[in-house]
Amino acid sequence: MFNFKKGELSITIPLTKNLFYNAKLFFKKNGLFLMILILVLLSICSFIVYYLNGLGLSYNDARSHLDIGRRVVEGLKPGIAQLGSVWLPLPHILMIPTIWNDFMWHSGLSGGLISMISFVITGILIYYFLKELGAGMIGRLVGVTIFAANLNVLYLQSTAMTELLLIVTMTAGVYELLLWFKNDNILRLIRAAFFIMLASLVRYDGWFLFVFAAGLISIEVMRKRGYKVAEGIVVLFSTLAGFGIFLWFMWNLLIFKDALYFIFGPYSAHTQQEQLAIAGNLATKGNLLFAIKVYLYSVAYNCNTFITVLAAIGAMVLWLDKKIKTSIKIASLTLLAPLIFNILSLYLGQSVLFIQGLSGNTWFNARYGIVMMPSVAIFVGYLTDKSDKLKYVLVGLMAFVLFFSFINGDAVTIDDARVGSSQKNVSEVSGWLNTNTKDKDGFILIAAASHDAIIFSSGLPMSKFIHEGTGAYWDSATISPDRWARWIVMRTNDLNDTTFKLVSQSKSFKEGDYRLVNHYPFADIYEIKPELVKNLNTRPILGRQK
Repeated sequence: MFNFKKGELSITIPLTKNLFYNAKLFFKKNGLFLMILILVLLSICSFIVYYLNGLGLSYNDARSHLDIGRRVVEGLKPGIAQLGSVWLPLPHILMIPTIWNDFMWHSGLSGGLISMISFVITGILIYYFLKELGAGMIGRLVGVTIFAANLNVLYLQSTAMTELLLIVTMTAGVYELLLWFKNDNILRLIRAAFFIMLASLVRYDGWFLFVFAAGLISIEVMRKRGYKVAEGIVVLFSTLAGFGIFLWFMWNLLIFKDALYFIFGPYSAHTQQEQLAIAGNLATKGNLLFAIKVYLYSVAYNCNTFITVLAAIGAMVLWLDKKIKTSIKIASLTLLAPLIFNILSLYLGQSVLFIQGLSGNTWFNARYGIVMMPSVAIFVGYLTDKSDKLKYVLVGLMAFVLFFSFINGDAVTIDDARVGSSQKNVSEVSGWLNTNTKDKDGFILIAAASHDAIIFSSGLPMSKFIHEGTGAYWDSATISPDRWARWIVMRTNDLNDTTFKLVSQSKSFKEGDYRLVNHYPFADIYEIKPELVKNLNTRPILGRQK
């Protein structure tokens, strides 16, 4: 009950003003710390939720990434060469300090921790990016919220997938590039080059960002200083930013004797896409309009359609704003690099993306649209800041949309991982292996390229498996499986399964030394006849291989 007696109202109003002023001052001083604290808590809680419900390991690729890191430190032939040739190495290198621990490996936390740290840092970068664009506190917080409250982001940051690490390295590179365009500080350019180099060691999206950024730098410097200065600046930038790409070519040359092995090798995306094209499942190849449509759908599904539309408006507002310097507008174009790269990849047939109902009746790689999330968040934050009287209406609408997205569990990445082509229910095969081989001597012959999810889900030590990365063990076992393999896991009559392709030509397999134990949708299990077990090598006897 309010008392309006003379003198009492004059006391109440100043107290209210003081409380409001103190709260505003407190938030101004501690707002960034509170934001970071909320991001950390949100990250941890999300990981726990997805770990407990088992969704954190739904993606086959997540299990494969964890296995690659584990093979570096444990197996019949551990070592840095286990990093392989197709997937870029930085995510697996970062796992090495923790992947040796069984819990960190099998819980997915070894890879999830990298994604979680990337999530928090990306939120901070979005905040500072909007600050550099002149956005006020509300615009900055809206941008961070749009990113951090996205269910697809929260899910992927709880997994061992590479999207969040890619996002943070690309966003850091673009942020430092913005500061260089703004202040012409050469240290900022070097930092931008460093983070773009890191991005180029996470996913091939980073390679395009490197080329795209180099082009924008050359345009900016030529516009201001001429060709000769531009040449020197671009060489400086490219030497560091392109160093990771150079290292990857050298790695493939040294380990696989072919600098282009990662492009044209048997496990490369190019080879897989060729098979899809032959089967008529690469509809975006050569069709630019359809490639644009498919990727925009992916962005809308990942970032929310309403939020994506607001981001498009925000981008136009930014580029039409006469108060923004031309150099800043040029720098902000790097925010579109993931969009251009993915559309070009789909058009050229170097990538595949299925949107249910649009390009088939399943999901596949639907998560690719998530790499646009920082750009979407930045553009929406900027639009909010420039909306004046509509600012709070926009905030209310976005809060409404985000709330119902959470209530409905609207996350295309979970659908992609759980029911799309990215998942395989290998629990029957892996469960059989765990139950029937764990306490018995002998090796399991299996192609990791085809069945890494089985290896991971079996819960068996990596040293139990003979696979393509085990060198002389693999070479000998595929020629004479009866000397090495007590069990063989493969897709019978599928020449894309390297184990079947090689073992089916061996004398022992042709002569019936193995019997089919079980047939499952994704693989068959063979076991050597009991009377032949005594002839097997059941211990690693080849010593340290080069």
